[in-house]
Amino acid sequence: MNYRHIYHAGNFADVLKHAVLARIIRYAQNKEKAFRVLDTHAGIGLYDLSSEEAQKTGEWRDGIGRLLEAELPAPVAELLEPYLSAIRELNPTGAIKLYPGSPKLARMLFRPQDRLSAMELHPEDYHRLHNLFEGDFQVRATQLDGWLALGAHLPPKEKRGVILVDPPFEEEGEYGRLVSGLANAYRRFAGGTYCLWYPIKKGAPIKAFHEELQALDIPKMLCTELTVRSDRETTGLTGSGLVIVNPPFTLKDELHTMLPVLKSVLAQDRFASQRAFWLHGE
Repeated sequence: MNYRHIYHAGNFADVLKHAVLARIIRYAQNKEKAFRVLDTHAGIGLYDLSSEEAQKTGEWRDGIGRLLEAELPAPVAELLEPYLSAIRELNPTGAIKLYPGSPKLARMLFRPQDRLSAMELHPEDYHRLHNLFEGDFQVRATQLDGWLALGAHLPPKEKRGVILVDPPFEEEGEYGRLVSGLANAYRRFAGGTYCLWYPIKKGAPIKAFHEELQALDIPKMLCTELTVRSDRETTGLTGSGLVIVNPPFTLKDELHTMLPVLKSVLAQDRFASQRAFWLHGE
């Protein structure tokens, strides 16, 4: 309940998460039928990078700040276009001040028929999220524990859905909760595309986490990771990963195109790394 994403908005982990989310949304729009995005830990939706909190850490400067200034190869620029266009739309003067959280980014990419359910438990953050989308009939913001949403809000009435699970990892056992949360949600809605975010830091139980996910025996489970520095001299965040269940069939190839460039642009030392691989399936 104490986590505030404003300190981390636009950092390298957000870049990976939001670039992939944008690709998933664009793929879902290849069909005319509506779909719903369920964001289980939505935050406030829109972040002011000129705020005291964001300026205190400055993490965005080594994330979206670097990416916007980079000269990207044409294939990578094309893949990142939905994500970066949303950033530029929010910052028409060129100087970056506003950064969209996952719910705002999804909403900016929507067609008229697409819908968003955004969950946030923290009272103050929920209030700001609700105000951001007040009057928007395509968005429903709810004050609710995101873990409960995986049961209560699935399957969506549209029968097509993208489910983003991005917990703050404030408490012990969050990796395990991701596994059990996915198992519960998948039983209710096996056809959804799930995107699970997790942190990479010294001592994190990544291998065990992956093994527990594999034990669920879900047919198609893709994983991608980006680390920007060594964990030898820090206990803080050095990388992040995403597990994508039922990924677009194009996503793995797109990741192989994007990731080397993202690693090059966002690397903070020579130990930066990236990978995309199947946890289960193809």
